[in-house]
Amino acid sequence: MTFIEKLKNRWTESQSLLCVGLDPDLNRFPESIKEKKDCYYEFCTAIVDATAAYACAFKPQIAYFASCAAEAELKAIIDYIHQHYPTIPVVLDSKRGDIGSTAKHYAKEAFVRYGADAVTLSPYMGFDSVQPYLEYEDKGAILLCRTSNPGGNDIQMLQVNGEPIYQHVAKLAAGPWNLNGQLGLVVGATYPNEIAAVRSIVGDLPLLVPGVGAQGGDINACVTSGVTADKTGMMINSSRAILYASQGEDFKEAAARVAKDTRDKINAARAL
Repeated sequence: MTFIEKLKNRWTESQSLLCVGLDPDLNRFPESIKEKKDCYYEFCTAIVDATAAYACAFKPQIAYFASCAAEAELKAIIDYIHQHYPTIPVVLDSKRGDIGSTAKHYAKEAFVRYGADAVTLSPYMGFDSVQPYLEYEDKGAILLCRTSNPGGNDIQMLQVNGEPIYQHVAKLAAGPWNLNGQLGLVVGATYPNEIAAVRSIVGDLPLLVPGVGAQGGDINACVTSGVTADKTGMMINSSRAILYASQGEDFKEAAARVAKDTRDKINAARAL
């Protein structure tokens, strides 16, 4: 089963468009977790167990693990998800973007070393920096398009041949770059007008949409702008609002509560 097939099945199975981001910050762990040797693994697998019923995908951010030399725990977390929740795809958020020979190794890192189902990429070095990932035909590659951070304006909104660069990236992802139907795009929830513009360009391509929760993206505007005709097509990511709903010993229950509430708000918007 390809990443796209797995994601579509999960949208139907879970009746959810919520993607739970795994951005573990040791300083925000409950005290009982901080004391454990494999604290990143213990925290993230507890969050996975608490939120799996409400998630269409999980998105671990590699930097939170690599900066603390916890890559082995990251691999173990992804293995745990595959073992215990095999229908839920894992998107490795690494935002790689380098020339072809180096990209081959980054692709191997994401798909062989870590076993992710998809990976986030920067498209700004062109197609040869994306192509090595497409050699893994059952995997997904999700390109940065219109990101949720304010600094995205510096480049993504520049006009080239009468259109902003982010729209040109969307056209490439929907057309000549999408050799095997593996591509998706990152479009921030903080820019619903741009979500709508991207959706009009790419048809049913999946969108990874960060920016709800702690970043303040409006769920109703985001969903209305981005869902496909069948009311799917999105992985709406929330990380910190779920992970750190409580820093006490009730952190799992609090995470489950916020994940369910977010899933329900997304579904209410889908019903409009």
